[in-house]
Amino acid sequence: MVASNERKQENPQAAAAIDRIIHEPARYMIMAYLYVVESADFIFLLNQTGFTRGNLSSHIARLEESGYVEVIKEFVAKKPHTMLQLTRKGREAFEEYRKSLQQMLDGLPK
Repeated sequence: MVASNERKQENPQAAAAIDRIIHEPARYMIMAYLYVVESADFIFLLNQTGFTRGNLSSHIARLEESGYVEVIKEFVAKKPHTMLQLTRKGREAFEEYRKSLQQMLDGLPK
């Protein structure tokens, strides 16, 4: 059996490479939904995630500040409509996050 202290050091680079912005569960969900579509509207994400409007808005704002998500606000039939999509930086960050997480998991003892 490997001591817990030894386990932590098996792949420290992979753990250090985990993007803390994406790693937060709510933001991970948003990024994952946006990763598989070209774009999505706010209501779609609201329904898919089950978050409150305020909670979803605050996480989207954090992702937008990080340059991971582009927010497009427009009016459709005189009603506000918000579209969201991953930026190139966001798509690359999510791919890197997935790779880093997989490396970290692969480094765990079996």
